[in-house]
Amino acid sequence: MPDLLHVVENGVSWITLNRPEAMNAVTWDQRERIIALLASASADPDVRAVVVTATGRGFCAGADLRGSPSSSGDRVVGDVSRMIRLGAQRFIGSVLDCEKPVIAAVNGTAAGIGAHLAFACDLVLAADSARFIEVFVRRGLVPDGGGAYLLPRLIGPQRAKELMFFGDAVPAAEAKEMGLVNRVVPAEDLEKTARAWAERLAQGPTRALALTKQLVNASLDTDRTTAFATEATAQELNMTTRDAQEGVASFVERREARYEGR
Repeated sequence: MPDLLHVVENGVSWITLNRPEAMNAVTWDQRERIIALLASASADPDVRAVVVTATGRGFCAGADLRGSPSSSGDRVVGDVSRMIRLGAQRFIGSVLDCEKPVIAAVNGTAAGIGAHLAFACDLVLAADSARFIEVFVRRGLVPDGGGAYLLPRLIGPQRAKELMFFGDAVPAAEAKEMGLVNRVVPAEDLEKTARAWAERLAQGPTRALALTKQLVNASLDTDRTTAFATEATAQELNMTTRDAQEGVASFVERREARYEGR
């Protein structure tokens, strides 16, 4: 049985971690394939949304380093930071930089890099049995994979520190109250809800959504003058698309828009 499942249906790229016996701890090889699938989704006009989910009781229990390439010789200064940059940070960056909307359908425990994988997605759906754990402190480690970047932007620095300092498990309902999750659904409804959301996004104006994602993701790192200039440029670019022209035409003609993703 493959440890990573992938299928494209109705314009949606479904990426499913499939190591339920390991609570879907992500291996080096899986990570590289997910990065490639997200890059492929960006470039493929037939893919208009992405769902990241998993099988079994766990969404992703963190990184499984046992399958990573071994380094020969003694560790030297720079090895760890290079591993983080090219590994966990590149992995999370591939979600943030994907040019299609990415939905996390969190079916179970999301810990460490698994939690950050979910938080990097544009929308987060969680089964009522899911939970999120900033597990790094339990191992005496600093959070990596963009955690200290993502969490303060989602829930503020004080709440982020609470989660990272104590490493307590946060149930799905509490995560929603904090602002980490968009919606909590019964476990049996998770796939159905994710499919409905993803297919709705896949019928939308894909390039407008990509530009909107870029604007929002950059907003907290940008001063107002730069943000306004970038917004104007994004709208200029978007108005060259067929979907923007269709959207305006449908408004004038008082009919529902039919977007093609181009």
